[in-house]
This record gives sequence, C-alpha cells and structure tokens, in this order.
Amino acid sequence: MSEARSRLLRSTPFRLALTFAFLFLLAFILSGAVVYQLMSASLARQLDQSIKETYSLIAATHAESDEEDLVSTVRDHAQFSQDKDEIFSLTDRNGNRLAGDFAAAGLPDGFSMFAADLPGVPAGTEYRAYSGTVGDNNLTVAFSLSETEDLERIVLMSFGWATLFITVLAIGGGAVLASRVQRRLDGIASTMVDVSHGRLDARIPLIGNGDDIDAVSAQVNAALERLSALVDGMREVSANIAHDLKTPLNRLQMILESAADKTVSGEDVSTELIDARAESQQINSTFDALLRIAQIEAGARKARFVDLDVGPVVETIGEVYADVAEDDGKSLSTTIVPGTKWYVHGDRDLLMQMLANLVENALRHCPPGTAIELSVTGGGGHVLIHVRDNGPGIPAEEREKVFRRLYRLDASRTTPGSGLGLSLVKAVADLHGAEITLEDRNPGLGVTVSFPAVRAREAPTSSF
Repeated sequence: MSEARSRLLRSTPFRLALTFAFLFLLAFILSGAVVYQLMSASLARQLDQSIKETYSLIAATHAESDEEDLVSTVRDHAQFSQDKDEIFSLTDRNGNRLAGDFAAAGLPDGFSMFAADLPGVPAGTEYRAYSGTVGDNNLTVAFSLSETEDLERIVLMSFGWATLFITVLAIGGGAVLASRVQRRLDGIASTMVDVSHGRLDARIPLIGNGDDIDAVSAQVNAALERLSALVDGMREVSANIAHDLKTPLNRLQMILESAADKTVSGEDVSTELIDARAESQQINSTFDALLRIAQIEAGARKARFVDLDVGPVVETIGEVYADVAEDDGKSLSTTIVPGTKWYVHGDRDLLMQMLANLVENALRHCPPGTAIELSVTGGGGHVLIHVRDNGPGIPAEEREKVFRRLYRLDASRTTPGSGLGLSLVKAVADLHGAEITLEDRNPGLGVTVSFPAVRAREAPTSSF
C-alpha cells in the first residue's frame, strides 16, 4: 500500500466518510428489514384471502342431498392445477377421498401448514391449507408457498445486491470526497510549514466555492497577510532605527569624545554635557514612542475604553494649541456644532494624544501664516474628526508611507522630530477601529479620522 493511500485511510475525512457510510447502511438495512417483514405479512394475508375465497367458491356448489356438484367442482379445480400450486381434498366422514389431489387427514379446521408428498411435487413442499366441513364431507383447499417464497427470495437477493452496491458506492464516494478534502487540508498544512520556515508570502489556495474550508482558509490568509505586514514593519523599523538613530548616536559619541579630551586638558565640559543630555533625551524619547506604539498595537489599553463624547476632547486640544499656533505665526480654529454630542467607544487619553500629534504635525511642517482647522462632524453611523490646513501638503505617493515608523519626508528631515508622530496616530486609530483618510486640499492637507459611532444625541431645537 502506498504512503498516500495509507495517509488517506488514516485521515479524518476518510474516517468521517466511513462513519457516514456505516450509518447510512445501517439505516438502509433496518428500513429494508422493516419493509421485508411488512411485505411478508402482506403476502401471507393475500394468500390466506385467496385460499379462503377459493374454499368459499367450492363450498357454495354444495346442495342439500346432492354432492355431485361439489365433487365435480373439486375434481375440476384439481385437474386445472397441473403444476400443483393449488391442491384440493374432499373426503367423507370416514376419511375416504371423494375427489381432489390427496386425502387430507389430521388437518384441523381453519388454516394450517403442512408438507405435501405428492407425485410431481418436490419433497417437503410447504402448503398453506384451509379445512372445513361441507355437509357430511371435509373440504381442504391448499396453496403452495413456493410462489411467495420465490418472491421473498427475489426481494432478499435484490436487497442484498442493493446493499452491496450502496456499500461500494458509499466507500468509493467517501474515499473520493475524503481525498479531495484531504488535498485541501494538505494545502493548508503545506502553507503552514512554509510559513514556519519563513516564507511569509505563502497563502492557502482557495477553490472559490464559499464552503467552510474556503472560509477558514480565507481567514487564515488574512491573518498571514497581517503577520507578513507586521514582520515587514518590524524589519523596516529595525532598518529605520539603525539608519535614523545612527546619526544622533554618532553625534553623542563625538560629544562624549570631545568632553573626554577637554577633561584631560582641564577645560570646561559643561557645554558638551548639555549637548549630550539633549541627544540622549532625543534618543530616549524615540524609544519611548516606539514602546508606546507597541503597547497600543497590543491592545493593552482597551480595558480602559468607555463611551465618551469626542467634542470636549477636540475643544481641549484646540484651546491648548491655539496660543502655540499664534506664537508660531499660524492660526488654529475649532468648529463643533453647539449642542451636538458625538459618542465613540475609546480611551480619552489616547484620543487626546492622537489629536495632539496631528495638530503638532501640522504646526511643525507648515510655514507661518498657515490656517489650521479642527472640527467634528458625523453621518452614516460614524464620527468624523477633521484636521485641515492650507500648508504644503503631502505628495500623493508619500501619503501611505508617512504612517510607517521613523519614516520622514525628505523635506522634513531638517525639522525636529523622530518620524513617529503619525505612526502613533495610526496605532491609536487602529485600536479604536477607526480609519484615517488623507486628502489633498489644493493647497494643504486634510486628515479625517472616521470612528464607529456609539450613539449621537442632537440637542432639542425650539421652533417659533
């Protein structure tokens, strides 16, 4: 037996197919047995009815003090039954045969069974007989059971062949179906092996018929897509950390070497220490931001989620950064429809951090004179927070990249920052099930964060 066949016989789909085939055969056999018993009982009733009708027909020919018609009728019936399927007996009160095929002796009145021993009849042939008294005589009508037995034998043989065919079809069909399912399961297993060996681009092939295996495979593929994206993100973060932190680490090393040289010569190193502290703080803030993003993506803050109105959150951010924008030669306006409350399920501190990062990003990368707008709207079961400006904007080909960790536009590399602000915004939005959309305002950039609305309550309006 080949290895493939051995694996098929051990597989769960084949065992399930065999179990289903066994249960189907058991139900077929039980139902067949019931049908056979019902058929046998029906044939027995029909045979008894035919015997009784024949007996009544013959007995009706008997006339008082005239037995000739009765004898003649019995003789005629006996002569017509050449194959002895039907035999008859008419005897007097002393047991002497008056007509018929045999002399019934010892048979009780009513129905009975006996084995006949007649010329031309196989030995031991069973007959079903009905006996009774007609005048002074005893009349017996007996029908052979051979026809009934032949019919039952045909039914049993047919049932046996049907059982054999069904067994073969059930096992064969089960093996075919099991092999198809097993191939699909093997495809899943093979994909998992590839993934375990580092091939994160491997995917489970889908048939497209929408069955349970396809649904599970699609979910696994989605999980693999997410895993692949996370691993790629980790690789990119590692490369960006190595690239972006190399410069400040080199600067820190140079500052420390300069301080060491001045220390040897007895010179003042306070300036170098201040610079070294600034560089180390920048490096620490970068790692703190990376750790915070990782914690947010892990969902550790979801336990603090509550239903809250984002209006006060937006107003607080607007009030805090309005003076900062004015001092920087820019303007920040906040627009919230009075009396309207927009509720989302989330963490207030994280939402404030997200909005603060968006506003700081606009303030940092826009020139003086830029107008920044902060607003809240809603519709279609969503709460929308908008941060818009009329600054330089972001090129279309760069809009998806800006959410990567430590990614910075070429024009932004001369400004302070670690390239993690928008990454944290994306992490907070994902944690809240929100979507971020970047749009070109010609000029400027519009950022829209769409949250699933928990409930929206409009303040009652008065009409005059």
